[in-house]
Amino acid sequence: MRTFEQWMAEYAVSHRHPTNQMIHKICVPPIMLTVLGFLWAIPTPAEMSFISNWFNWATIFTFFCLVFYASLNLKMFLGMLIQVSLMLFIVSRIATTGYLIHFSAVVFVLAWIGQFYGHKIEGKKPSFLQDLAFLLIGPLWVQRFIFKKMGINV
Repeated sequence: MRTFEQWMAEYAVSHRHPTNQMIHKICVPPIMLTVLGFLWAIPTPAEMSFISNWFNWATIFTFFCLVFYASLNLKMFLGMLIQVSLMLFIVSRIATTGYLIHFSAVVFVLAWIGQFYGHKIEGKKPSFLQDLAFLLIGPLWVQRFIFKKMGINV
């Protein structure tokens, strides 16, 4: 299994251009938010929703993502725990409006257009085309940037 630093180094190969980096810092969090939105919207069996409205496909997916993040770096795990908790709260609030799927679809498409535009500028294919696990690494890459801005060494 790759280390956190190995993942970051491999991800950086196709994210060197400053414009592409900025686009990713803007677009990756909304993509993650909308993926959680789509998963939240999937109907859950009665046995699951009986436990809690928060026990759904989005929170199950989040649990496994957090296990992966914890296996890579404890500080990054804590940052991602805060980030995804906030995202799940936002998703839960949007779900109450009845527009979660609509919101998620529009934002998802717009954010991916941004991502592909960034890669066009970069002149390199997105990392996830090489390995789907990079879809989980993008949010870590953004979290690492946030930590660096806060003066937190990772």
